Amino acid sequence: MTHIDIKTVEKIAHLSRLEFSDSEKQELVNGLDKILGWMEQLNEVNTDNVEPLIHMSAELNIFREDIPHTHLAHKKALINAPKKDSDYIRVPKVIE
Repeated sequence: MTHIDIKTVEKIAHLSRLEFSDSEKQELVNGLDKILGWMEQLNEVNTDNVEPLIHMSAELNIFREDIPHTHLAHKKALINAPKKDSDYIRVPKVIE
């Protein structure tokens, strides 16, 4: 069984640019050890006659075809705009 130690957690923390207290490091050691234990349990499952799963569903493409078209005419959009400036809709300034 693979075990995680404090040095491994410190290396991961360094690579991730994270800082942990000593108690947090110990919690991570325990948590990562549990995760690896679960993964080792999965290795015990017999998958000899199981096909690899490529997609979660049999549906391959459920999206509509991407055909460009105009939804709202420019003039109609300007008619409904509360404020406009020639060909543009005026909005309040949001960035200083």
